[in-house]
This record gives sequence, C-alpha cells and structure tokens, in this order.
Amino acid sequence: MPDSPRPARPKKTAPARPLWLTWLLRLLAWGVGIAVAGVVAIVCIIAVALAVAYPNLPDISELADYRPKLPLRVFSSEGVLIGEFGEERRNLTPISTIPKVMKDAVLAAEDARFYDHGGVDYKGLVRAGLANMNRVKSQGASTITMQVARNVYLSSEKTLTRKIYEVLLTFKLEHLLSKDQIFEIYLNQIYLGNRAYGFAAASEAYFGKPLTDITIAQAAMLAGLPKAPGANNPVSNPSRARGRQLYVIDRMRDAGFITAEQAADAKKEELHLRDGADPTRLHAEYVAETVRQLMYSQYGDSTYTRGLKVYTSLVAADQAAAYRALRKGIMDYERRQIYRGPEKFVDLPDDPKELDEAVDDALAEHPDNGDVMSAVVLKANAKEITAVRANGDVLQITGDGLKPAQSGLSDKAPPNIKVRRGAVIRVARTPKNTFEITQLPEVEGAFVALDPRDGAVKAMVGGFDFSKNKFNHVTQAWRQPGSSFKPFIYSAALEKGFSPSTVINDGPLFFDAGTTGGQPWEPKNYDGGFEGPMSMRRALMKSKNMVSIRILQSIGTRYAQDWIGNFGFEKEKHPAYLPMALGAGSVTPMQMATAYSVFANGGYRVNPYLITRVTDHKDKVLVETQPPLLNESMRAIPQRNAFIMDSLLQSVASGGTAAKAQATLKRPDIYGKTGTTNDSLDAWFAGFQPTMTAIAWIGYDTPRKLGDRETGGGLSLPIWISFMETALKGVPVTEPTAPAGVVNVGGELYYDDYGPGRGVTSLGVDAASTSGEPITGAPIGAPPPPEERNRILDLFRN
Repeated sequence: MPDSPRPARPKKTAPARPLWLTWLLRLLAWGVGIAVAGVVAIVCIIAVALAVAYPNLPDISELADYRPKLPLRVFSSEGVLIGEFGEERRNLTPISTIPKVMKDAVLAAEDARFYDHGGVDYKGLVRAGLANMNRVKSQGASTITMQVARNVYLSSEKTLTRKIYEVLLTFKLEHLLSKDQIFEIYLNQIYLGNRAYGFAAASEAYFGKPLTDITIAQAAMLAGLPKAPGANNPVSNPSRARGRQLYVIDRMRDAGFITAEQAADAKKEELHLRDGADPTRLHAEYVAETVRQLMYSQYGDSTYTRGLKVYTSLVAADQAAAYRALRKGIMDYERRQIYRGPEKFVDLPDDPKELDEAVDDALAEHPDNGDVMSAVVLKANAKEITAVRANGDVLQITGDGLKPAQSGLSDKAPPNIKVRRGAVIRVARTPKNTFEITQLPEVEGAFVALDPRDGAVKAMVGGFDFSKNKFNHVTQAWRQPGSSFKPFIYSAALEKGFSPSTVINDGPLFFDAGTTGGQPWEPKNYDGGFEGPMSMRRALMKSKNMVSIRILQSIGTRYAQDWIGNFGFEKEKHPAYLPMALGAGSVTPMQMATAYSVFANGGYRVNPYLITRVTDHKDKVLVETQPPLLNESMRAIPQRNAFIMDSLLQSVASGGTAAKAQATLKRPDIYGKTGTTNDSLDAWFAGFQPTMTAIAWIGYDTPRKLGDRETGGGLSLPIWISFMETALKGVPVTEPTAPAGVVNVGGELYYDDYGPGRGVTSLGVDAASTSGEPITGAPIGAPPPPEERNRILDLFRN
C-alpha cells in the first residue's frame, strides 16, 4: 500500500519586532558606520597633516649638541663670578651635574610622569581637564618635551596650527633624543626671570650661589618660576612666589621625592635673595668691564654668545679689601666737606597709598649706591629726621647722625640745602648700627695692586662706584703724581754719583722771567719753610721740593727724562723742565704701580696683566697666560740702584711723611712715598712690600683743590694701609740682602765706585761738589713753550 503523505507542519512565525527597536538598531548601525567613517577620515586627515607638516618641522638634529647663546663670564683667580655680559644669563650645565633635588623639584612642578609618557601625557590631559571642569586649581597639561618644542622652536601664539606643530615636534623630539637629553635642554633653556635662562643661572641670579649648593626650599622656589617667571618672581612679587613655592614642595612630597618631615622643614626655611646692592658681595665691576673690552677686541660680537669664561689674576680677598678701603677713604673725606643739600625735593601726599607711590617714584631715580643709601624725608627738625627708604624701612636719625647736615637743618638754611619733608637725602649706617645723614661724594679715587714679581693684578678699583661713574681712573686718569714721582729723579741721581748721604741745600730758589721765558718762578716747600743743608735721605723722607729741583738741575732734565722711560713712563708726558722734579708730568695709577714694582723686584720691568686663562663653555682652554720669570732681558735699572732706592723709601715709611705705614703694619719691609700736588689737586700714596705693589689716588675729575690740609699722607696713605693689613696677612717679613756693587760705610749705603769722597758729596751749599760748581739758581736751559710755561706757573702758583 502506498505510503500516505505526511501532513505538513505549520510554519513557526517569529514574534513581531517592535518598530522602535528596529529603528534603534538601524541608528546604531548607522552610528557605527559614521564613526568608522569618521575615524577613517580623521586618520586620513592626520596622515595628510603629517605628510604635509612633518617635512616642514624644524631640524632638531642640532639639539643633540645643544648650544644656546651663552654670556661672557668673568671670574677671580679662585673662580668667584665677578661679571657677566650678554642679553641672557646662562650657564650650560650637563644633566649629570645638576643636583637631584633640583631635577625632582622641576619634575614635581611641571611633569611628574616625564620619564613614563611618550611626549604627550594623556593621563595628565584627562586629569587637567577634569580639574579645570570642576573649577579646582587650574592645571596645565604641557609636558616638559612640549615646553622644549615650544620654547626652542615655536612662537608663543595660541593657534590651532601652532598647537599641531607643537604636538608633532614633541613626537619628533621624543623619537630622536633621549629623555635625559630633552630634560637637559629644558633645565638649561627655560626662562626664569631676571635675565636668567636655565636653573644654574637662576640660582646665581636669585641666591648668589652655585646650583650644586641648592636646598629643597630654594629648588622649590626656582621650580615655581617656569609657569610665570614674571608673576612668580621672588624679587618683585615675594608673596606670589611664596605661594608657588609651597605648592611645589607639596607636589614633591606627594610624588615621593621628599618626606613629610623634609617638606615641613623646607616650608620653614628662610630664603635670602641675592641683593645687587649687598655690600658683602665682591665688587670688581671695573675689572669685569676691562676684561669685556679686551675680549670684545679679540672676538667681536660673539663675545656675548659663545660662553667664554675668563679667569683673572684677581684675588677675591684683596679685591674686597681694596674696595672697602677706597670707599671708606673717600667717605671719610666726604664727612669733612660742607653739606651740599638734598639731591631732590618732591611733593609728598598725605594719603598713605599715594605716599608709598611718591616715595617709590622719587627713589627710583636715586637708587642706593652701595652702603650710601637713599631715603625720602618725612619730617625734619634740628633734633631729629624721620625718613623712609625704598624698602619701606622708616629711619630715625638723631644726635651725631645729624652733624654732617647741620647747615641744612638750620632755620636760616637756604632753600636748596634745607632738609625738609620731601627731601631726597643719603644715609649711611654707623659702626654703632645707627644711621647718619651723608651725601654722595663728588671726589673720585683709584686703587690698584699687583704682584711686582710677575705683574699679576691682584686688585683694581677704578672709582668710588661703577654705577655712578664708569670711568676707570686706574687706567684712564692722567694725573700729576706730585711728590710720589721724586724717587725716580733720585734714582737717576744715583747713577750720576749721588748717594743717600749727599748733602743738598734746602734753600730758596728763584728763576727770573728771563730764565723761564715768562713770569718769574719761585718754588716753595709744602710747609713754606726751608731747613738748609740736609742729606738726600732726609730730603726724601721730608719730601723737600727745593732739594729735588737742585738734584734735577745737577743731573740734567734730558737725562732724567730718558731715565724715567726705564720705569714705563711716557717721556713726552714729562717735559724736560725743572717742574718734572716735583711731579708736574702726567701718569696713570697703573703706570705708577708698574714703575714702583721696578724698585720692589730688584730692578726688573714687568708688564701688568689681568687675564690668566680663557676657556669655552666646555672649559676647553683657548688662551692661557704663563707668568713671566724675571730675567736680565727685563732689567730696567741696576740691582744696586733698586736696593738703595728701597732703603730710601723704607726710611720714608718708617720715619718720614709715611711713618704711619710701618707704625700701623708693624713690619719693617714696607716702602713708599706720599704725593701731594700743588694746591692739593691730587693726593697719592705709592708703596710696596716685595710681594705686593699698591697705589692709592684721590682727586676730582675736574681738578680742584682738595683742601688746604689734605695731603697724600692724610688721604691716600690710610687707604693703602687698610688694604695692606689684609693683603699682607700671613706673608712673612722679607729681609733684603745687599747686592754686588753696594757698600755700607758708617751705616750709610754707597755704590762701591762712588764711595765717600768720590761721588757728589754736596750740592747747593758753600762747598763745591765733585760734579761741578754748587747750584743755587742756575738757568733752566731753553725757555719752555708758552703752554708749558703756563702749566708750570699754574702748578706752583701760591
């Protein structure tokens, strides 16, 4: 039987899908498709951007050998920084020498995940975005690499194009350079305010110390600067800088770089910022400027960008002593001068806020000059002055502190010198830690010290203050040396048969108009009197003018003019006329130091030098000066001449016009000569110990009388002594030995061929000398030209 057909099963039908679900699925599918298409499109756009932009990115290969513009830096012999020249303060420092605390502070403040991300910190981006959205303290998302890209290569404009270039350049930097290389560039490149680029320069600029000595608190302060070097500047905005510093310390603690205890101690540490007017810092501005000029003449404009380091022969302790001594000497002189009145008068408002602004404006034009500080008078009477300084300190000046300005406190004082409310005055701190009123000096000065054995300059102060007067009086001021020039005339006389025992008449001299070719000339001694016959030794001790003139007459002006050339003087600046005996020519303090060094070293001529070594920024030596060794090719005068002159100059320093020198220093190996020109226009002391020659000078730039009682012994000798107290500390006493050709007869020194009775035994006295007739007023020779005659008459006019 055929099979019967199977009944068909009924078809199962799916339950009907809700319409809303259908549309939702379709929308999701469309969304995914659009997203994929968008991603593809973005990838394509980025690919195109990379293809277009990447080839146009700067070449960063040179960063592998990073060479920023580096300033010229000048150092003392010990390595103390004394000057920096360039638009930017920099000190290229390898990352290996940057202390860990500084690196940790920067990482904590700027980019704690620097060593973990690939240039762009995505976690940081999200964190910063959330923080900014939640209105908590704003956080940035720029990594250290991004900041390097921006600071080295890109402008500061805020555009999408620049941001794209910044990200692309960041990736390129991360690809080509190591993390340490990038971090090293950042630590040296970033601007930190106060013209300082890089943390090493900032440490010097703000704290006056090398980066290697930085503390946690100081590192945190510096690390807070990159975000806003102007607003966070601890000098101009200390409160804002303090807030940023505390934030960085907290970040260092949170990152585990320091402990909670270290963080607490760092917050308590008091920071002492470097003060440009700090009197304790080494002042060698004239030295630094001299070096700058020398370097510029050699290297041109690259002087300020190639990172040259110049080491000088300067000794920091000697330089500091010279600076203090000269400033004190000038200010001591200034206290004896008539008060010239306030520097300015300003109208002061009564409102305290307006008052502060008025004081700030007034003192901005009259800044402090070292320890001579400016202030504005708030009230004044004959018994008390109340004044305010630029830093807000209010000073009360009473008692002896008012004496220098008594004439300005009198009710009858003329308006221009009256000390009253609104007057801009100068004040100085006294040894008793009170204040006295003073004034900026108008007089100038110079001091230079060098080692006579090789010419190395150990100290040089070219004036009272470099910011006030940049003219270097040590090297640029041509002045009359006065009696400090007499030893060179005496030295010439020794070669003509004179000896320390030669008797010379300290009697009047008169030269009529026919002799001078102009007006009559009747020279005088400083005290106006005459003492009659005396030995040449005593004449130099007492600085007798008549004796010096008679000596020059005897040996001849032309001979003397030639002789002084042995000491480095320019003959044309010392005309061959009799006033040369009294120092009527022109010299610089540096020339005098060179000349006196000939006596100090046994008769050799050494040229002063200042630069000992020049290196590049990697400390590769470019130039090095080898101190010269004294040899006979450098001989300027016979050794026996120098030895006898030393004996004469020792007498001046022990019992003559400079007797205070040996009495104060309490050592016999001190030699020197005072110098005071006619009318006291210039005051000198030139002297030495065999290891140090030093010259002190005081005078006005436009020559005028220093005062009837002002002399080289009273003005310049104290400066010299003050310096030598420091410079000779620990230096053993030198005991000279008579050289060949010198004999001692009866306690006096002679050349062996000009012994007693064989040289010039007397001059200008009743008995004739062995060199010819006694000279009492012999003709000068050919009359001098009119301009020289006027100069002579001006010099000796009473």
